[in-house]
Amino acid sequence: MILVVGAIASGKKEYVKSLGYSDSDIADAILDERPVLYNLQDMVFSDPEGSGNLYDALLKKEVVICNEVGSGIIPVDETERKAREATGRLCNRLAQAAERVVRLVCGIPVVIKG
Repeated sequence: MILVVGAIASGKKEYVKSLGYSDSDIADAILDERPVLYNLQDMVFSDPEGSGNLYDALLKKEVVICNEVGSGIIPVDETERKAREATGRLCNRLAQAAERVVRLVCGIPVVIKG
């Protein structure tokens, strides 16, 4: 599995397409049979407490794409703080298991692992 992370509009989806995937291969915040999951953070934010249940299914994906949500001002809202932390913890676990981790900065892929 390849984990691709980066800020919003940093070029994550375009990078994954450059690996040979098309729009029809990319599922947007939904677990289905497609090989690429996009917007993992949206899935976690919809159910932060259940985010740990996603781990095994995500390991079966070829590529998982997630926005970095841990930077900036800490949210006042407790639910948002928990969702942000759950996203970070899930990405940490995924990064440990991933064969490659790529962070996109200004459209430039930086291989962190792999």
